[in-house]
Amino acid sequence: MKHVFFLFILVTVVMSTKAQLVAKSRCDAFVVDIIDGKVNGLKPNARFVEIKDKFPCFTAIEPEGSTAKCGASIFYADKGIFFYTDRDYIEIKEKFVAKFTTPVMGAARNSLFKILGNPKMKDDNWDAYEMSYGILVLHFSKAGKVNLVQMANRGTEQLSLCE
Repeated sequence: MKHVFFLFILVTVVMSTKAQLVAKSRCDAFVVDIIDGKVNGLKPNARFVEIKDKFPCFTAIEPEGSTAKCGASIFYADKGIFFYTDRDYIEIKEKFVAKFTTPVMGAARNSLFKILGNPKMKDDNWDAYEMSYGILVLHFSKAGKVNLVQMANRGTEQLSLCE
């Protein structure tokens, strides 16, 4: 019985010495500027490594050279923001956890003219605005409120969104 007890104590001590505390990666708060087309100073055409270094708390990545459907991308699903580096655009979803310098998420479609002017292109569910950095696409819910924001460094002719 002593041997079993001694073995149990030995295993417990060995296991506890292998245990380590691992700190979770922390990110600065995301701040989106749709007028300048930046997230914390990073443009939609920022390099993969720049984004990954600035925001190490990603929930998933598709590395460069990947054969993934949307190409290289970095996801922050818990925060509602996604960077598609091969396609040079940023997508911000309705559950975005951070700040817009110009609050557009949840804004009514008919209130955007004051902020953005006339859209370059319109559809039933989205409006595309020509910006100094490229294109801003705002998608609308059935209630006519913004529920998805896409910022790209490309124009409407070259824009390739991931479906």
